[in-house]
Amino acid sequence: MHDFTIDQYILFVKSLQENVKSLTLIHDVDLRPEFAVRIAGVEAEMGVRATYYFRSMHFRSHAETIKAIVAMGHEAGYHYESLTTCKGDIEAAYKDFCRNLETLRGLVPVRTACAHGSPRSPWNSQSIWNQHDIHELGIDYEPMMDTDFSKTLYLTDTGRRWDGYRVSVRDKVPQYQEQWEREGLVFHTTEDIIHAISDIQHPIHHKGLLINTHPQRWMPFGAQWVVEAGAQWWKNQAKRLLVLRAESSRS
Repeated sequence: MHDFTIDQYILFVKSLQENVKSLTLIHDVDLRPEFAVRIAGVEAEMGVRATYYFRSMHFRSHAETIKAIVAMGHEAGYHYESLTTCKGDIEAAYKDFCRNLETLRGLVPVRTACAHGSPRSPWNSQSIWNQHDIHELGIDYEPMMDTDFSKTLYLTDTGRRWDGYRVSVRDKVPQYQEQWEREGLVFHTTEDIIHAISDIQHPIHHKGLLINTHPQRWMPFGAQWVVEAGAQWWKNQAKRLLVLRAESSRS
């Protein structure tokens, strides 16, 4: 079976339901919010509740999509990129965050937010919280800030692969990646993860799981799937260069 198809996602979620005791499932809706509705529907039919993080660029153009996903029983969060939008100005970014948060709250309840990676940007929007407190804004959970990664394994399909941290600028947990590699907690395909969680002896069962996917990657196999796969391959090459440049500048 081809990876990153709807059928594969259904098998993945079913395996998670059957084998994982501590699971948090989140989705970054970076592009094509209409694709998120399809994934949300699959999860709702399976009795799974997830959190969907939406960018401010979609609040008005896809307001009904956001409402529909919440109506299925899922949670909506703010996928913020304010420091990039405001070109590194932290005070302007904070105001931008607050303004966009209120706009989204005008559509649905919001108690969670997660930074968008913005790989081509020199700014990390999480830096806003070096000078402000996100929790004072009624945000209970920011995954990369509020998760105990000493007890939780982070898996993301960034780069259309599950070991994409190697070509990712920000969507990773740098202080734990080497440890997870040593523990055998690195996977390339969805099938690799399914095999691991189906094996009760696998070290993956020593951790809770925080799993992040991007709904635009998951679709029925066909021409669009092939186009997405090819486009992501080129993006990964570009991101690999960005990572190498960043590492070179630090050395």
